[in-house]
Amino acid sequence: MPTLVVFMLLVNSLAMAASNKNVQSLRFWTAPDHTRLVLGLTSPVEHKVFTLDNPPRLVLDLNDVKFDATLPEFSSNHKVVSLMRQASRNGKDLRVVIDLKTTVSAKSFLLTPNANYGHRLVVDLYPDQKKSAKQGLALKKSASAIKSNKWIVAIDAGHGGEDPGARGHRGTREKVVVLAIAKKLAALVNRQPNMQAYLVRTGDYYIGLRQRMEKARRAKADLFVSIHADAFKDQRARGSSVYVLSNRGASSEAARWLANSENSADLVGGVSLDDKDDMLASVLLDLSQNHTEDASATVAGEVLKNLKGVGHVHKKQVQRAGFMVLKSPDIPSILVETAFISNKNEEAKLRSPKHQSKVANAILKGVKAYFANQRLPSTPTLRLANTTYKIKKGDTLSAIAQRHRVSLSSLKKVNAMRSSTIKVGQVIQIPS
Repeated sequence: MPTLVVFMLLVNSLAMAASNKNVQSLRFWTAPDHTRLVLGLTSPVEHKVFTLDNPPRLVLDLNDVKFDATLPEFSSNHKVVSLMRQASRNGKDLRVVIDLKTTVSAKSFLLTPNANYGHRLVVDLYPDQKKSAKQGLALKKSASAIKSNKWIVAIDAGHGGEDPGARGHRGTREKVVVLAIAKKLAALVNRQPNMQAYLVRTGDYYIGLRQRMEKARRAKADLFVSIHADAFKDQRARGSSVYVLSNRGASSEAARWLANSENSADLVGGVSLDDKDDMLASVLLDLSQNHTEDASATVAGEVLKNLKGVGHVHKKQVQRAGFMVLKSPDIPSILVETAFISNKNEEAKLRSPKHQSKVANAILKGVKAYFANQRLPSTPTLRLANTTYKIKKGDTLSAIAQRHRVSLSSLKKVNAMRSSTIKVGQVIQIPS
């Protein structure tokens, strides 16, 4: 065959390969605060996302791509999306149009292949900010309501949505079994007269690792329990483990916390850092972290002791690691690896509702043993005295709190203040 012909065939085949970009699948996940769309791709693509009004729509344009998937159907009661449609554009490009029930803001990004999926384009749809703010306020109010006289246990089911976690030989997905255990644990916690469960993830959707920790802090949790299922290439590995944060993980989080100005207005251990100098803020954070570390180790030990009654334990001592979800500076936090999903026998157990209940009961016993040695959270005594104060020039909220011998946090709470910003002439109430 002539060299020129071979060369031309090679060029044509390369050109065809370069243009052979397809959307192979289209999945969606619905979380309480957003809807995630995931397009499975044969290769990375150039894309553009924009919104249109009257009626509200989101448009996704992909360059030099063909559609070779099935469009998902959305239920009539879906809060954000009503319909999706697609069509070829300019003869070679693809346009996907999403008909919306409300205005949204969208964020898109590409993901590289992993053990479970190939190339992906992710589009997150966040509903109107005003509605989201109202929902967030409702969450804070409900959290405050249950905070009055009960321990709040934040229960975090690992993975979710596009992130299935580890997978067993029978196709069991970690995200499914850990959510089942988390829900069983939440039900057991809610039966206790002095406890209230807060499920970080209630369905099949993904939540960022740091966001899980932040959700627990917003719920004013007294304890954070993250539930997972382990995996290893050697299927003989078996047993449960319990982790707390490593010293290196705590140090890196402290540095991040102090460096991030957005964190300074948050309460750490009941104290705001926004009016403290760097040295004092560092000392206060260190004290809070030390207390949290000790409490985490205590509850982890109790949980591990009770897991030994359920089955084999992989590690006989509490382990330490830098897991992101364990990094809250003021909430005792543990991560429970319930079993090895890569072990055929333990995978079978994880699929069993009866065994899931046994694991949940073991964790509950450990949690109860920990709280039995803690002082029950008292009902807030932020009763209003007949005292009000009118802000004068030069006043700061911390100085007012110090003058009236009340904590800054109680002063902000009774006045429903998110920050320490005040205005001259503003009248605030002083708690007794």
